[in-house]
Amino acid sequence: MQEYRRVVVTGMGLVCGVGNTAQQVWEGLLAGKSGMAEIKAYDLEGHSVRFAAEVKDFDPHVFVEKKEARKMGRFIHFAMAAAQEAMEHSGLKITPENADNIGVHIGSGIGGFDVIEREHTALMNGGPRKISPFFIPASIINLAAGHVSIKYGAKGPNEATATACTSSAHSIGDAFRTIQRGDADAMIAGGAEAAITPLSVGGFAAMKALSTRNDDPTHACRPFDKDRDGFVVGEGAGILILEELEFAKARGANILAEIVGYGMSGDAFHMTGMAPEGDGCRRAMAAALKVAGISPDKIDYVNAHATSTPLGDALESQAIENVFGDRAKNHKLLVSSTKSMTGHLLGGAGGLEAGITILAMMNSIAPPTMNLYEADPRCRLNYVPNTPQDLKIDYALSNSFGFGGTNGSLVFKRWGAE
Repeated sequence: MQEYRRVVVTGMGLVCGVGNTAQQVWEGLLAGKSGMAEIKAYDLEGHSVRFAAEVKDFDPHVFVEKKEARKMGRFIHFAMAAAQEAMEHSGLKITPENADNIGVHIGSGIGGFDVIEREHTALMNGGPRKISPFFIPASIINLAAGHVSIKYGAKGPNEATATACTSSAHSIGDAFRTIQRGDADAMIAGGAEAAITPLSVGGFAAMKALSTRNDDPTHACRPFDKDRDGFVVGEGAGILILEELEFAKARGANILAEIVGYGMSGDAFHMTGMAPEGDGCRRAMAAALKVAGISPDKIDYVNAHATSTPLGDALESQAIENVFGDRAKNHKLLVSSTKSMTGHLLGGAGGLEAGITILAMMNSIAPPTMNLYEADPRCRLNYVPNTPQDLKIDYALSNSFGFGGTNGSLVFKRWGAE
């Protein structure tokens, strides 16, 4: 049997509606801070959904020169910010000697939606001559990874995943495998999204996927609650630095956690709906546990995908019950949805939530599911309602599921745990 190399996490960068750094995000989550408010990015006239979880007080020029920033969509700005924080946090230095063995894998579900809308307006108003020469590179999904690799000189594998709301979980998982098999010694991995635009929010609203609580945005996202009515669009990025264990040790890196499991599955059922009984979710979690080589009873905390949709949360809960059995049913397993505060970052969600999961392990605290007033009778687990819960977390699992029935689960181990 092939021996795989061990992979550890040495840095992270997080940006979302709750905060613009990992520390701000973590403190905000523990305080139950909501990132949701009326949308400021565009004129809301005629829109049925008027709120989202926008990133606030964000200046891309802190991370990118003004001239270069104009050539990038907003999702790339977020990726650059999160990557800078992650690189500084890890202390990883890319040199001519190691550059070939350090890569980038950053996903996005939609990419530069803001740029696409802007340039289409330019075309309609002024004709083809008004289209920016930077339109294509500013909007295509792989340019987040491309710009990060250029900034830091990472010459190893350079990839991007676009698997809807599972994109950045898949990016982290695939980067994990890249290091495992020896194709890189380190990877800058995660995802970014900036889809709070008229067409994007309007599109999700048209398919009745969004909460319509315009009069109460702060309490609109209600995972597992009986009165939940849809998700809230968020934006931002989550980037991790993954390194092969001995490579990290050799440079004296501070190890935050170890990534030990990664599972994927496909529902093969419906373009937007989940398979009956959450079967695809169940198989992704089971596959991740198998790769980790641990039994379900080892998992202490699950950061759920739970977006606050009526059917999705119930099916994920059922899948968790089916994987974890009595331990889940008896409320010994803690499960929470931090989307109740951050909103749903779509393709950026898995990267953000992987970072949050690691912070939960490092601090021995499960962050809460906010706005959970009365649980749906189909949702029977311990969802850490409204208040954080202290818990020593040796192993944790993070779920991400997307349109098209694409599923991903990641398992992290506390550094130093048996």
